[in-house]
Amino acid sequence: MTIAPHDPQADRAARSWLAFVDAGNSDSSLATASAGFRAKVTAAVWAQSLASTRTQFGAAVHRVMKGARPVTRLPGSPDGNYIVMQFETDFANKKGAGETVALVHDPDGQWRVTAYFIR
Repeated sequence: MTIAPHDPQADRAARSWLAFVDAGNSDSSLATASAGFRAKVTAAVWAQSLASTRTQFGAAVHRVMKGARPVTRLPGSPDGNYIVMQFETDFANKKGAGETVALVHDPDGQWRVTAYFIR
């Protein structure tokens, strides 16, 4: 399977997931993430992590995708079809933060977030 660096379905999946994160909706963000993501974190830990991070950074004000690249390997994950997206995001308490969203193309044909990092 050849994956375009900027797959519109992956872009929609990432932005939809980020909307849950921006709203502080840990339940929906976890429920719509990949099985691999859900296997790595409990609902309680994810809720606490999300709340802690967003308290520190504040609300997302503006987000721009800076790049996306297809990869077949991610650290700690099985080989597969992934897209790693980089966003530059202005938060209320931190301008120009970097967000990384990695999505996996699941066997059912859907893109789902499998990793999320913010710096």
